[in-house]
This record gives sequence, structure tokens and C-alpha cells, in this order.
Amino acid sequence: MIALLRFAVAALSTLAISAWAHAAPQPKNQPATVDAMKPRLTVLYDAFGKASDMQKDWGYSALVEAGGKRILFDTGNDPVIFANNAKDKGVDLATIDFVVMSHRHSDHMGGLSHVLAVNPKVKIYAPKESFGIYGSSLDSSFYRKDEALPTEMRYFDGSPPQVMKFGTAWLGANFELIDKTTEIAPGIHLIALISDKPGTLELKELSLAIDTPEGIVLVVGCSHPGIDKIVEATTAINNRIHLIAGGLHLVVTQDADIAKIVTALHSTYRVTWVAPGHCTGEPAFAALQQAFGEHYLYAGLGTVIGLGANPRAGLGEGPTFAMEQDDMRIYREIMRRDLISFGRPQK
Repeated sequence: MIALLRFAVAALSTLAISAWAHAAPQPKNQPATVDAMKPRLTVLYDAFGKASDMQKDWGYSALVEAGGKRILFDTGNDPVIFANNAKDKGVDLATIDFVVMSHRHSDHMGGLSHVLAVNPKVKIYAPKESFGIYGSSLDSSFYRKDEALPTEMRYFDGSPPQVMKFGTAWLGANFELIDKTTEIAPGIHLIALISDKPGTLELKELSLAIDTPEGIVLVVGCSHPGIDKIVEATTAINNRIHLIAGGLHLVVTQDADIAKIVTALHSTYRVTWVAPGHCTGEPAFAALQQAFGEHYLYAGLGTVIGLGANPRAGLGEGPTFAMEQDDMRIYREIMRRDLISFGRPQK
């Protein structure tokens, strides 16, 4: 009897993992080397990548397919470039389940107007900020009142609504604003943190954490609160971090500080795989590649990364280097053009 129960538990576990791995629907026009049934992340917007019809630009966007959901994470910098890149990868934006906007910087939200033109009612998760660009609301008790003033000098004639709602740049969009770590679908979480760094002080940012059989797949936009702090918060869900993908915001960070972050990811939190992009920066690409070796994944524009036990399996081995010379040249040109975003003058 005990042996039979053990067999049943093992069989159910295998079925559960298999169901998760095969839940993602098949997008259009995927390369022949890609197993369309496997969970994956497709980079739709970045400033480096292999030669293709996709256009490089400073910003980030990725399509994440996992747990039966098709999730658009950020929308890049330019709506035309974003639209063309999504089309080139065969991404049907009308069929995505929801959008996650990591933060309010323009190089992550520029393509949202195109998304809404194609899919106007799609659910959009965004950080909750006072008077934020994604909309907000406040209890009217937030401001001081003076009942001695005449009615015409008082806000709302002295009788404000209990909750004051403020608009968004995208009228009619279906926003849900997040201010704490929240599970938005089974096994799919948003990590909400606030930056305490100079230049982005009090900036709120969301990261996407997907709990998989191998551990957390963590997708980050710019990591303004600090990638180490984001990972620390994520370990409250699952202390195994399987993969980190996206921008780590080390593009102007000095080598000694990069080394500390790399050591924390590799040795303290024991992250299994890294797929850095966007604002991670060239020195950090190199440091991460050296530390993670074969567990460093190239994540240039158009790259497809598996989210299973071995992200390379069935998706083509691909190179393990950070960038080739053409990648570096284009990345540097775009970064020099947009470096003002990082609080430094252009040179």
C-alpha cells in the first residue's frame, strides 16, 4: 500500500511539472529550432543583439510565456520600433494575458500606446505612486483644511470626495496599481520595491517572479532598488532563484561595486542562471560571464531563453559570451546617446 501511494505521488508530481512546462500557447513564426511548447522568454527590445530585421534601441521589453500565461514585460522606448520588433518575432499582442510595467521611465513604457491600440482592454499591472503617470488615488484627508475660508476658496467647496482619483496618460486603460508583493496568478508574483539610490530616490519598481519546479524565474526591468534587494525580497517566496533576466542597472557602476553584486548573486543567493540585458552594462556583462561561466546566457535582442531546468535545452545552444564587437559598438553608441537617463552628461 505504501509503495502504491509513493508511486501515485511521484506520478502526480511528474504530471504537474509536465503541465507547467507545456502550458504556454504557441506564438506565430517562431524559429524552427525553438520548441514552441516550452516556457520561455523572448527579448523584444534592447540595444544589442545579432543582426536581424529587429531594430536596436535603448530600452527593454520581453514576452514571458510560463504557467499558461503570455505576459508582456515592459514595452521599450519607441512605439514604432516596438511594434516592428514584436511583429518580427511573430508576437500577437492581441492575445497576451496581461502587461507588467516595471516602472515609469520612458525607455520601458514607450510602446504601451501601441499595445493599447491593439489590445485596449488588456490588464496592465504598474507601480502605485502618488500622482503617478499610471494613475493614482488618495484619501482626501491628505491635505490640510481651513474651515474659516469662504466656500469659493476651498477645494471642492469644502466637501471633497472621500477618495480623490487622479488620471493616467492612457485614458481608459485597464490599470491595476501594485504597492506590495502580490500574487497575480497561481505561481506568478510581482515584487514591489522602492529605490533608495541617488537619482532614482523613491522610484517604485515591479519585478516579475515566476515560481517554477526549478525555483524562481525573476524578470527585472532596471533593478533601481538594487538587484540584490530584489532577490532578497523574492526569496520570501522561494529561496531558490533559478534564473534572472533583464536589466541590472550597473551600467555606470564602478568595478568594485559590480564585483560585490556579482558575488552576492553567485555565492550568497546561489542564482543558477543569469541572462542580463539592457542597463546591466558592459563591465557587468563581463563580470557576470566570468562568474557564471556556462550558466551565463546571452540575452541580446531577439534571443529566446528557455525557462525550464536547462534554459538552453531545445532552444539552441547559442553563444556564452557577453557581446561581439558589433554588439558592443551599437550598444555603446545607443548608451552614449541616452546616457543622460543615468544622471551623467554625455561625452
